[in-house]
Amino acid sequence: MSYHLDRRGCLRTSTAAATAAALGLGGALTSCSPAKSAPVTLTWWDYFTLDNFQPGMRRLIKDIEAGVPDVRIERRTFPFAELDRQITLAAISGDLPDIAIVDNVAMNTLGGSRLLADLTSRVEKWGQADQYYKGPWSGCQVGGKTLGIPNNSNCLALYYNTAMLRSAGVKPPTTWDELASAAHRLTSGDRFGLALSAIRTEEGVFQFLPFLWQAGGDLDTFTTYGATALSFLHDLVAKGSLSEQCVGWTQQDANTRFLNQRAALQINGPWQIPTLKKAPFDWNVVALPRDKAAATCLGGENWVVMASSKHVDKAWEVLEYTQRPSVLVPYLVSFGELPARKDLADQGTWASDPALRLFLSQLPLARPRQYGAHYAEASQAVAEAEQAVLAGSASPSAAARTAAAKIDKALGNR
Repeated sequence: MSYHLDRRGCLRTSTAAATAAALGLGGALTSCSPAKSAPVTLTWWDYFTLDNFQPGMRRLIKDIEAGVPDVRIERRTFPFAELDRQITLAAISGDLPDIAIVDNVAMNTLGGSRLLADLTSRVEKWGQADQYYKGPWSGCQVGGKTLGIPNNSNCLALYYNTAMLRSAGVKPPTTWDELASAAHRLTSGDRFGLALSAIRTEEGVFQFLPFLWQAGGDLDTFTTYGATALSFLHDLVAKGSLSEQCVGWTQQDANTRFLNQRAALQINGPWQIPTLKKAPFDWNVVALPRDKAAATCLGGENWVVMASSKHVDKAWEVLEYTQRPSVLVPYLVSFGELPARKDLADQGTWASDPALRLFLSQLPLARPRQYGAHYAEASQAVAEAEQAVLAGSASPSAAARTAAAKIDKALGNR
């Protein structure tokens, strides 16, 4: 426990010290030198396990420990699919971290569990909320409270092989009709026109939701607009423009097809750009083709502080420090990610890289998957519907009706 010592107290102590010295008792009193507080060790969890992320993460932690007074970071990593479960288990055992970097979609479940510290008053005092794009910032709001700060942002767009489109006389598509036509004309031999991920996980749902939104719908109108989106993708498979194997593809698998020139187009995110820069061919990227509306899905991570932490104030200091341009820009560049802050649009590699700037221009359109505590069940219903349609075991309308019933139950629409 520390005690406050004012100037008059210090003078009294100095006088007493002089008297004590005269009596040979100099060691009996403490000096007035400011006591240095012991460093606070903050535990932090994330799922950035790949080797290419480690240099940037080590630099960030070193920067935090140098820039935030009296703090040390103890980091632990988990596989992407394990982090949420580990947080849930730790809540039971009482061994939660102080800080975590979580997928922004995890705010649906974590935000309703009372596990996250309410940062609302700290953010209001900080006064920088208006510097963030609407989508990323909205993804940190749960029940009228700010429960996180964006760590980074990304979204989806359409990559294309420049030479393949030129050879086929195809322009980059801007609408669904143009996309269907381009994918058909670009399909040849073992090369498909389009590659995307439709795997039965959140990764596949992340890629499907833009089609639902572009059709003019949302999860609460899945019977109608889900059927429209599913029909569009079903037709691509039926015409041979999209491989039915996409039901097992991750986004990395889709990118591999594109890199191997076995797909002329692919839907993917900006995190693929560092690898694509090594491709032996020219490529470019455009916004996702639209139907009734333009839309893309918001990806990325958020910083959160656990409500159980004994060091919430110090943890908030760390979060606030990470948002300084001198800290945030190098971190994002090293990860190949985009800033969630509008005031950083003209800094970093994204300021001069045309592909990154395209993704950055789409962030204002990017929608967060913010559907409440039972979103995971709704997401599973969407994934099952897409799998059934693309594998040919259900019609788009039947799959949409089945999924809609599960979605409505999960989201409380009944």
